[in-house]
Amino acid sequence: MSRAALFVLADGRFPAGGHAHSGGAEPAVAAGRIRDAHSLEGFCRGRLHTVGLVAAALAAAAAAGHDPLLLEEAADARTPVPALRETARRLGRQMMRAARATWPSPELDALAAARPRGAHQPVVLGLAARSAGLAPLDAAYTAAYETVSGPATATVRLLSLDPFDATGVLARLAGDLDRIATAAAGRLPEEGIDVLPAASAPLLDITAQQHAAWPVRLFAS
Repeated sequence: MSRAALFVLADGRFPAGGHAHSGGAEPAVAAGRIRDAHSLEGFCRGRLHTVGLVAAALAAAAAAGHDPLLLEEAADARTPVPALRETARRLGRQMMRAARATWPSPELDALAAARPRGAHQPVVLGLAARSAGLAPLDAAYTAAYETVSGPATATVRLLSLDPFDATGVLARLAGDLDRIATAAAGRLPEEGIDVLPAASAPLLDITAQQHAAWPVRLFAS
């Protein structure tokens, strides 16, 4: 299959539900940690090197053909906060629907049957990439990019930030994206899932759980 499938998978208009999630940007804006393009860049860079690295590695491993159920266990172990586990599975359910409609495959069907409440989104994304004929590195790039494009887009709405400034933030993160995706795809679990990265972002964990209890919010997470 054509590598152009990467553009479909990474397109923000791919109906995988990401538009409803801020990736932690909403509580960060409320707390004053994101105020402008400069602070948004710092937030996205930190998220990329922690959450992004883990998501990219899980996606790359799934795209390489590793057991998705073992990767699910690895994702659970790396997602200690209930709110984020629920978010990952909710996004995984939506990604699964879109992927099965776009690139049907027995592997996607099997994971959907094994995890009817939803699998972690990076694992589903990796299987979607595999079903589309893409490489593990492609899956890693897509997962890494999603971890920063979501907060950048959300901040445009939350702060009325100039979209040109938000896009500039993503452009300045290009080098970091290259390094994260390459590192993630280069650490495939040939000797077991224990070698997958387990970078953490405790403040994102704490604010995600708090955000889930807000009575009024613009984004689901």
